[in-house]
Amino acid sequence: RLVDAQETRRVLDRLFGYRLSPVLWKKVMPRISAGRVQSVATRLIVEKERERMAFIASSWWDLTAQTDQNFIARLISVDDKRLATTNDFDSNGSLKEKNASNILLLNQGSAEKLTASLEGKKLTVKSIEDSPRTERPKPPFTTSTMQQDAGSRLGWGAQLTMRIAQSLYEGGFITYMRTDSVNLSQTAISAARSAAQSLYGKDHIPDRPRFYEGKTKNAQEAHEAIRPAGDSFKTPGELAPELTRDQLALYDLIWKRTVASQMADAKKMQARVDFDVTTSDGKACIFRANGSVITFPGFLAAYEDVSDEKSDEEGDRRLPPMKIGQDVVATKFLCEGHETKPPARYTEPTLVKKLEELGIGRPSTFASIIQTIQDRGYVVKRGRALVPTFLAFSVTGLLEQHFSKLVDYEFTASMEEDLDRIANGEEERLNWLTKFFFGHDGQPGLQDLAADLGAIDAQQINTMKMGENIEIRVGRYGAYLQEGAGDERKFANIPEGLAPDELTLEKAIELLAAPSGERELGLDPSTGLQVIAKSGRFGPYITEVFPEVVSEDGKKPRKKKDAPMPKTASLLSTMTLDTITIDDALKLLSLPRSLGVDSETGEEITVQNGRYGPYLKRGTDSRTLTSEDELFSIGLEQAIDIYKQPKVRRRGVAKPPLKELGVDPETKKAIIIKDGRFGMYVTDGESNATLRRGDTVEAMTIERALELLAGRRAWEIENGGVKKKTKRAKKSAPTLTEKTLKGAGAKRKAKKSASGKSKKDK
Repeated sequence: RLVDAQETRRVLDRLFGYRLSPVLWKKVMPRISAGRVQSVATRLIVEKERERMAFIASSWWDLTAQTDQNFIARLISVDDKRLATTNDFDSNGSLKEKNASNILLLNQGSAEKLTASLEGKKLTVKSIEDSPRTERPKPPFTTSTMQQDAGSRLGWGAQLTMRIAQSLYEGGFITYMRTDSVNLSQTAISAARSAAQSLYGKDHIPDRPRFYEGKTKNAQEAHEAIRPAGDSFKTPGELAPELTRDQLALYDLIWKRTVASQMADAKKMQARVDFDVTTSDGKACIFRANGSVITFPGFLAAYEDVSDEKSDEEGDRRLPPMKIGQDVVATKFLCEGHETKPPARYTEPTLVKKLEELGIGRPSTFASIIQTIQDRGYVVKRGRALVPTFLAFSVTGLLEQHFSKLVDYEFTASMEEDLDRIANGEEERLNWLTKFFFGHDGQPGLQDLAADLGAIDAQQINTMKMGENIEIRVGRYGAYLQEGAGDERKFANIPEGLAPDELTLEKAIELLAAPSGERELGLDPSTGLQVIAKSGRFGPYITEVFPEVVSEDGKKPRKKKDAPMPKTASLLSTMTLDTITIDDALKLLSLPRSLGVDSETGEEITVQNGRYGPYLKRGTDSRTLTSEDELFSIGLEQAIDIYKQPKVRRRGVAKPPLKELGVDPETKKAIIIKDGRFGMYVTDGESNATLRRGDTVEAMTIERALELLAGRRAWEIENGGVKKKTKRAKKSAPTLTEKTLKGAGAKRKAKKSASGKSKKDK
């Protein structure tokens, strides 16, 4: 039955991909895909961005009082009207109607006036409330909660977390890392209680073991929760010599969470003190101070929740003993302005949590799903946030309009329930797949939904109207702006890295008004063609412009395959689009330049400008030149002298770092961004990690850099470490010796996969 369910899931995913992906290729862009879970995950991220785009910010002010007893009290009401806070505003920037009449909204002027009227006033204790609070430990890790916790605490993505967990599992340090279960075996419970008692004392474990129930929809609990392996748990300190830094960090989380799950409740005492104060103009104000004290740490001795670590500044402060009627001196009253914030974008941990809440997908696939939507260009990471691209808007819009059922959250979750019924023998898989594909009870199936391509308007799907005759268009080569129609149309590229919620109408007008970057330099006297300088994908360059040919019917003829191409040339490093002249351009277009024939070899020598700078070429032999000036100054004799010298492979001078990000807090090594042959990368001097799509030098943080490096190190672990380059001896004619004969007869060893089996055995 489990095999049937797994086979059904595989067929279902293929049906989705095989039927919907071609629709996207024809109507949006080639080489993209749709999927049962990936399309829903993309929709979640797009919907969050839509909320941010529709969000209207509002401002509000509040007041605080700093006291001589080292605590802060916050103003909560004036003349029985509660002070407005961020929770009182809706997404349109207005106060919620049900509260508006009883709320006081302060602006800068009224806040400053109120602050001035409080100067010199004392706070009088009005009421004191002490309330005990009990906090229970969380259950051991499932795949999903492990990914969420590693994301929150370590800043890791889901895929990196699973790589590290896989390496720990293969090393025998933890149990299987793909599970929905929160249950521990009796052996594990005993090991956790024993570890807690020996490290924290007998009073830190409850009288009876704890048992947990999973809350995840459609949970599959074939394995126990993720925990340290063995009958007794080795502490992180004991395993430190055997583990890499990243392995140790994840093992530490798993160990703490497992042990804490069998420990006693934590106990806290929360205090809330309200103060009366009257302003100089007679307004009755109430200030409030909050405090919290841990009276018994319990499980917090092993594992403190992230939310507890990030409490507000007064939430975890111990308040001094006070009595009702007591006066407290306020050393300073301060007012401060705030602005409501748009809904936070999903991060990998919060997206995993949302998918799990909705019952969509399996925890074991979350990491690959998040990676897939990035690889397809639907999502880029900015820091830790997942930002949708305009391509994601087009794809999601098409699926919502024409395949709404297939990206509906409840329908997708119901499919998971159906798959579970197949696993339990309550549903026959072939019958279920037939209904899904061909339809039933008058409802169309996937086959019919994907067949009517004529109903899909590609232009409408790929167009987002902004107003004032300006549109965002998604084309085969990316997103761009268009203003107007017909011959009067204007276009502008949308800068890479500009998030959809940042592309306002004002920003669009600014981009359309910016100069295109083209500059006419003059005519080439040898051809009579116009030469222009412009900026391209690979940098600034110059090009000839052929005159536009229009046929008798007024249409442009199609270009022939053998039609001549305009001459182009990249600018030298000392040139810019603003300073290059027609004379400079003609020199560049004259390259490659023939220097003459080498009398010894009979071959022509030319000087050329290539990707890595200026060089000489004689037949198949090339020599690097030291300066761009030599492109136009070097002569035949100098070139021949260079060829007479032994060929030396030139090592480039090390480039300075593009940006210094700071120091790794653990290794104390400097983290920098460099530009290499294959693009920009971050490095700590030992490991190098290429910047991913969406990463920019300007936006790169030390946290993101450490995440990239951790991913690289995990890949190196999986692939047997960094392979050192060794120089190969120049091949010569083979000599038959005993050694070469043995080598020829030896069989090549099969490469092992992550499971430990060779590919040959599979």
